[in-house]
Amino acid sequence: MKKIKITQVRSAVDRPARQKRSLEALGLRKMHQTVEHEATPQILGIVDAVKHLVSVEEL
Repeated sequence: MKKIKITQVRSAVDRPARQKRSLEALGLRKMHQTVEHEATPQILGIVDAVKHLVSVEEL
């Protein structure tokens, strides 16, 4: 499968708990932290929920 690189570019402060949990599920805890994941439908759904807080690159 394809891999994607996800970087948190905006803060989770003052965001709903659901969005904070989505960032945690992706493994993002700090600003400008980057993680790599397989591009599964589950991961893409989580990324779509917080697309305004992260940037995504395909590898």
